Amino acid sequence: MIPYGRQDIDEADIEAVVEVLRSDFLTQGPRVPQFEQAVAAYCGASHALAVNSATSALHLACLALGLGPGDSLWTSPNTFVASANCGRYCGAEVDFVDIDPLSYNLDPIVLENKLAEAERRERLPKVLVVVHFAGQSCDMQAIAALAQRYGFRIIEDASHALGGEYRGQPVGSCRYSDITVFSFHPVKMITSAEGGMALTNDPELHRRMARLRSHGVVREAEHMDSPPPGDWYYQQQELGYNYRMNELQAALGLSQLSRLADFVARRRRQARRYQQALADLPLVLPQEATWQRSSWHLYVVRVLPEAALGRKALYDALRARGIGVQVHYIPVHTQPYYRRLGFRAGQFPHAEAYYRQTLSLPLYPGMNPESQDRVIQVLRELLT
Repeated sequence: MIPYGRQDIDEADIEAVVEVLRSDFLTQGPRVPQFEQAVAAYCGASHALAVNSATSALHLACLALGLGPGDSLWTSPNTFVASANCGRYCGAEVDFVDIDPLSYNLDPIVLENKLAEAERRERLPKVLVVVHFAGQSCDMQAIAALAQRYGFRIIEDASHALGGEYRGQPVGSCRYSDITVFSFHPVKMITSAEGGMALTNDPELHRRMARLRSHGVVREAEHMDSPPPGDWYYQQQELGYNYRMNELQAALGLSQLSRLADFVARRRRQARRYQQALADLPLVLPQEATWQRSSWHLYVVRVLPEAALGRKALYDALRARGIGVQVHYIPVHTQPYYRRLGFRAGQFPHAEAYYRQTLSLPLYPGMNPESQDRVIQVLRELLT
């Protein structure tokens, strides 16, 4: 089976992890801050905080921004459920903004119209989670202008987009947002096996997330209510969580980061090959806006109605031939949990229409030309 995505681990990665296993620190040692500093420097952000998953990073970001009961978080329906669930963890209401039918990202025009209506009803969101789907950045300049006008905070869910660029700057610089979140799951741009990171240019947001990452505990005297009686002393200032990344994960992530540019270059070459080889098939191919550089985390096509096989039949036929295609994503508002909260089919028609046709083709740094040729060949056989 040719998978839709796969980690790329080399001997340097393995040695980096083995070195930690032979060291004195398996957790709370030097590798985590080294990894944080390296990702912050790569993205041009002031602060970075490594955690055990991107979901944890989203949760901490919401908490740091003060999201809670009585508040509202908006996000895209075309995402994994974590982008919405982080709001529910905080007791907030969640709503969705439909996608642009060309980029599959949250549509700034739909957002503007929805904000105007929400302002009339005095139901503006406190937080907007924008999702850079498949590695392509949302139009952050337009969204940031709306945030300034309507007063909401912005979290970039850039789980797909490490290594991408927006208007000449790395995704993660936080120029147009309060906090950016990355994922290091094995199929993402780099991996730490599991793990995530939150970046920000605001020192207070960073300090709050750092405290919440580790049980709400502080060890610095200047952050305590009273002078500590000794070096052993700590205080729990608020209810926090154990969302720490360990040293093994950080060592792997740090080693992988050194190959990120090569990973992105390989993905871009594979995407270009697909663009050329599939152009005459009854598929809608992904497009890259001129004001950004996608990281090409996913290569997503839409199966047109005139195709010989519909999406479901094509999915089944490809997998039967050893091509591990996937579907990204089932619209979040159609999930049973969110239906029980009052959402229903038909509310976000662009996301739903996209879902009925979408298919993610294999694309990952270690995919060789022969495997990609096989994907192209089988697609052509099935659709022509």
